Amino acid sequence: MLACALLLSAAASGAAPAVDAPAAFARLKSLAGDWQGSAGEASMAGPMNVRYEVGAGGTIVKETLFHGTGHEMLNVYHLVGKDLVVTHYCTKGNQPQMTLREVRGDELVFDFTGGTNLDPAKDDHAHSARIAIKGTDQVEEEWTFFAGGKSSGSARMLLSRRQP
Repeated sequence: MLACALLLSAAASGAAPAVDAPAAFARLKSLAGDWQGSAGEASMAGPMNVRYEVGAGGTIVKETLFHGTGHEMLNVYHLVGKDLVVTHYCTKGNQPQMTLREVRGDELVFDFTGGTNLDPAKDDHAHSARIAIKGTDQVEEEWTFFAGGKSSGSARMLLSRRQP
């Protein structure tokens, strides 16, 4: 009864309900393995390989984008207190960090919270991400980029789990 009252109160105030970061992290862990698919943004367009690995005693999920290529990048997801965060290690040499802000059905929505080697008001960087986990064998990701303090485009990736 109290939970219902809190949800109704949050809805009435316009506040988003609390995010269950550990549950979202468990969903990311379930992606462990090799994936293949395509990216649809000019600098990254074409086929791609992605690898998800659980590491550091189960405390991180590593997502290697464009695995095995010269455009390889790394995302590291981990819990910080009650938040799920991701740091994107970009080929641009910066490391934007985003925090899970919302879960919409099968979608995890991350927003920019800071980073290193970048000035968000000037530099080109990954600024937000939407990851839709569609069952056990399909993932759809959309990453939004900023440059000069405003949106400069996005990249969408459609991935399928590689079958052994």
